[in-house]
Amino acid sequence: MQRHVNDEYVKRSKRDGYRSRAAYKLLELQDKDRMLKPGQVVVDLGAAPGGWSQVAADIVGPSGAVIAFDILDMQALPGVTCIRGDFREDGALQALGAVLDGRQVDLVISDMAPNVSGVAAVDQPRAMLLCELALDFCARHLRPGGGFVCKVFHGEGFDAWMRDVKSRFGKAVTRKPKASRAKSREVYLVAGNYHS
Repeated sequence: MQRHVNDEYVKRSKRDGYRSRAAYKLLELQDKDRMLKPGQVVVDLGAAPGGWSQVAADIVGPSGAVIAFDILDMQALPGVTCIRGDFREDGALQALGAVLDGRQVDLVISDMAPNVSGVAAVDQPRAMLLCELALDFCARHLRPGGGFVCKVFHGEGFDAWMRDVKSRFGKAVTRKPKASRAKSREVYLVAGNYHS
């Protein structure tokens, strides 16, 4: 708790009005890769509390759309449509279809992580499952040429998942933003030019 309270990015997020320190991870990725653009349709998987959705909404602007999925309640955000539910379930997908109203998804972003037990043999497969589910969502909803940004943890399953990503996207790199804690095994995939 003390580490969290004293964290530079936690303090900045309060000062800058972001809902979480995670906003700075996406901002750093954006500075490097420019995957968010005005007018895009962006889907944020596992969005609560909304830090990534805030950043995305600011960049895509009023001509774009941000749709935030989470199984948890999320307070409303300007420029963001929140869908409470599991993005694998029919009801949530029907809500997505209604919001999209025929538009295609330009970018899928995911900062999802499982509730950790502290046991790597349990936590790593859970984390990789979330990555696989996010990639499967791309296969069903992302337009050709679209992009994908996803938190992923180094460990068992990482290399196979990256091979799968690279078979579906023309560009795929991993980044470790400064806002990501040094001791964390998390990195961020940034992929573009979706083609299958």
